[in-house]
Amino acid sequence: MKKILLSLMMVLLIAACSSEKVLPERTVGDLYNEAMDKVESEDYTQAIKLFEEVERQHPYSEWAAKSQIMTAYLYYKQPRYTESILALDRFLSLHPGNRYAPYAHYLKGMCYYEQITDIRRAQDSTQKAYETFNRLIVLYPQSDYAKDAVGKIRLTYNHIAGKEMEIGRYYQKQGRYAAALNRFADVVRNYPNTTQVEEALYRLTETYLALGLDKEAERSAAVLGYNYPSSAWYKKAYALMQAKGKK
Repeated sequence: MKKILLSLMMVLLIAACSSEKVLPERTVGDLYNEAMDKVESEDYTQAIKLFEEVERQHPYSEWAAKSQIMTAYLYYKQPRYTESILALDRFLSLHPGNRYAPYAHYLKGMCYYEQITDIRRAQDSTQKAYETFNRLIVLYPQSDYAKDAVGKIRLTYNHIAGKEMEIGRYYQKQGRYAAALNRFADVVRNYPNTTQVEEALYRLTETYLALGLDKEAERSAAVLGYNYPSSAWYKKAYALMQAKGKK
């Protein structure tokens, strides 16, 4: 009876295996070139399948690493950012020293960067874009991708500083001046090269005056005037201090 059951199980296993569609083994060049043809025709879904087949059939070849990068890139193009990030993380864990590693970090940063649309809704993406681009610059400072990442970081800085300003203004309107001061001071201290600094110095002046801290207000206005003498925010701060002096 046991022999009969064993024979039956073997028959079922063979039948199951024969029903699976297995792609025939092909040379790595044939597979990769066909995948690139699909990329040219913008058939990204089929291209990804072929790149995955390159990796399956030739896992230890240089083409496998290239195929992983191409898969991540095609996810980015669609855009399917989550899948692209997962593919890039996998690539970097398997090939940390690969010559495509700087590009992998850059593309991962771009996946986050492309999701930055509004400072109110994209703070997490902004922070992750900044962290990823900064890691690229630290690890590969001489790469061409690092040079572009510097510009992207400036923009992400502006987004982060903009969010701090938004929160600070909210606290200010609520009369929570100490909390507002912390936010505005954080922008001046940590994001000095952003477009938010001029307003932050003005808001510091305004908030210090609301607290009756005239000397601190005067100091903030002076810093604003020294660094941004033509700024509209300085003109407003100057008017505030003049009005205070007349009282």
